[in-house]
Amino acid sequence: MMFQMRWRTILPQQCVLLVTCLLINLEAVPIDIDKTKVQGEPHVEGAKIETPDTGLYYDEYLKQVIDVLETDKHFREKLQTADIEEIKSGKLSKELDLVSHHVRTRLDELKRQEVARLRMLIKAKMDSFQDTGVDYQALLKQFEHLNHQNPETFESKDLDMLIKAATSDLENYDKTRHDEFKKYEMLKEHERREYLKTLNEEKRREEESKYEEMKKKHGDHPKVNHPGSKDQLKEVWEESDGLDPNDFNPKTFFKLHDVNNDGFLDEQELEALFTKELEKVYDPKNEEDDMVEMEEERLRMREHVMNEIDVNKDRLVTLHEFLKSTEKKEFLEPDSWETLDQQQVFTEEELKEFETHILQQEDELQKKAENLQQQKEELQRQHDQLQAQKQELQQVMEQRKLQQGSSLSGPAGELKFQPPGEHQVGNAQNHLAGDQPLPPGHIPVQETAAGSDHVQIHP
Repeated sequence: MMFQMRWRTILPQQCVLLVTCLLINLEAVPIDIDKTKVQGEPHVEGAKIETPDTGLYYDEYLKQVIDVLETDKHFREKLQTADIEEIKSGKLSKELDLVSHHVRTRLDELKRQEVARLRMLIKAKMDSFQDTGVDYQALLKQFEHLNHQNPETFESKDLDMLIKAATSDLENYDKTRHDEFKKYEMLKEHERREYLKTLNEEKRREEESKYEEMKKKHGDHPKVNHPGSKDQLKEVWEESDGLDPNDFNPKTFFKLHDVNNDGFLDEQELEALFTKELEKVYDPKNEEDDMVEMEEERLRMREHVMNEIDVNKDRLVTLHEFLKSTEKKEFLEPDSWETLDQQQVFTEEELKEFETHILQQEDELQKKAENLQQQKEELQRQHDQLQAQKQELQQVMEQRKLQQGSSLSGPAGELKFQPPGEHQVGNAQNHLAGDQPLPPGHIPVQETAAGSDHVQIHP
């Protein structure tokens, strides 16, 4: 059970994938307080810990592969003795060749499912552009977490690629979040300035005054303790854990906040420690407080603590690392913590560059809109032309029907009917009446004086 819990702890870590927790075999730390007596939810032994989402687009596939691999005894044993470099270098992936048959079969099935899922994503994307003749095999190259050349079976190369892809993606995850936040802030400022341009002078002054007032109100908050300092941890100890601040004990604190009892404080467990500090600055009920900024503040706090405590940079805090940090001068006498409202998130130059990029995007969208409008007008013209041709054809067909109907009816509307042969007789008489020579062998028909039909054959 301990192995499984440590294995699952790896997923939410933003760097070392799959195995970091397995490399250190720590005994449970004795504490002098019972967790079940602390305020909050009681601990249930053996309860399943819900694994946080890594944010990767192949998160479910990653979790399923881990679930299957941890069922193999041989692979578990190799993991327990492996180090980080063996894992990153791909050496551990070679051990996949020795796992049991049913594990390999299940991994093969998982890979086929993942390949099918990716193909469906590609098809959906291509269908949105009305593309045809998609080369799925070529497009699968863009996914680096599996071997696309062999879509049927899960090999050691697949495990190696999955580890390296997730490691790389998670290492860049925080940077991506910071970049997105900066864009968010610049867009917010850009829209504010654009709105001011639409106002008259009086309204503009009112809006500017309101903006400054809200900034001042947001900045008027209690002191924010330095993340990871003794003051900050004692505040959690007292207000969240409901314990006497005079009895603060770092070892006990660590055990209390190791929620899944795996012997580590992971990034999610650390971020939970900063909630009290963030509530001093941000309130969702206040118009001046932005919850997006609150999450960026939480990320900055966690990164700071990791930089100070996480000695081996595995994105996990061990008890040893935690206790060593409490011996530092910064733990007892920290510098003041500057919140986001006290910092400049972007420069004017960055904002101008961002606005230029926005204008370029708007220009491109405008051109696309004009092109689509032209295509729409051309299609409408072709549609109108086809409709006109259709109406013209219908009119011609109706005229022909009227003409045919007129030739088959008499003056009173009665139906004209000619017995068989009568049409030919009439034609023959017309030929005689016009003294036109008949073709050789033609048999003329003449009517007798008595009015009865009589056929005379002239030699």
